[in-house]
Amino acid sequence: MRDLDYTLNVTLRNARPFFRIRKGLRTVAPGSIIGMIRLRNEEDLLQDTLDHLSTIVDGIVVFDDASTDRSREIALSHRHVVEVVQNRHWRRRNRIWEETANRRILYARAKRLRPAWVFYSDADERFVGDIRGFLHDAGPEVRGLRINLFDAYMTADDALPHREGVPLLDFRSSFGPERRRILMAWRPDASVDFTTKDAREPQGVTGPLIDRFECQHYGKALSEQQWEETCRYYVDNFPIYREKWLARMGKAIHTESDFGTPLYTWPDVVAHAVDI
Repeated sequence: MRDLDYTLNVTLRNARPFFRIRKGLRTVAPGSIIGMIRLRNEEDLLQDTLDHLSTIVDGIVVFDDASTDRSREIALSHRHVVEVVQNRHWRRRNRIWEETANRRILYARAKRLRPAWVFYSDADERFVGDIRGFLHDAGPEVRGLRINLFDAYMTADDALPHREGVPLLDFRSSFGPERRRILMAWRPDASVDFTTKDAREPQGVTGPLIDRFECQHYGKALSEQQWEETCRYYVDNFPIYREKWLARMGKAIHTESDFGTPLYTWPDVVAHAVDI
C-alpha cells in the first residue's frame, strides 16, 4: 500500500488532464530499445542530445516539463522522437515528488511501446562505449545496466559557455574522479516503477545488473550562469540539499572537484575513480 504523499503527488499528479501527448516522427516495433529523457528549457543542448541518444536507442520518448523555449519544437521535429509528453504547467512546489511523477509518466509511455529495453538519460549526459551493441547482445538473465557517471568541471582556462550547435561530448577537459554507478537501462518488467522521492533510478529491478561504460555529466559545466541557476534551483526546491548547494554558489570555476579531489583529463579519470 503506497502512502498518501505518493498518491497525492505521483498517482493523482499523473492524471491525463495535466499533460498533453504529442506524436513525433518516429515509429518503432515491439522489442526495440526506447530512450527516455526528461527536460525543461534545453534548446541549446537538445538537438545534440537527441542525436547522441539516437546512436544508442531505436526511438525516444520525451517528457517536456512546460518548457518556455524551443525545446518542444526541437523534440517534435527530431527523426528519432516517438512522442512528447507535454506538461501543461510547471509546478515549483514539492519538486522532490514532482520529478518522480514526471519520470513515472515518462516510463509508462515508454512501456506502451513494448520495448525490450528502456534507457533513461538527462539532456546534459554524454556516453562513451558501444551501449547499443551491449543491450542487443545481452542475454535474458541480464536485467539492467549501470553506467559510471563522472562530473565535468569548468576551470580558469576552460570556462567559455557552451553554445547551441557545439557537440557536448568531450566539451570540457577536466573531470572529477567521483564515480556514481547509475542504473540507466533496464528491462521493463512488471515489478519496475518509480516509487521513491526524487527517484532518478527506478525501483524493483531484480536479477543481475552489469556495471559498464562511462558517462560525461555536464550538469556543473555548461556555463557560469547555468552553475548559479543550478545552485539556486536546489537551494530553493530541495531542503535536503540546500546547505550543500548554498555553499557552492559563486564557485563555478574549479581547481579541484566539489569533493576536494584533483581533476583529471577524460582519458585518465577512470583510472583514478572513487565511488561515492
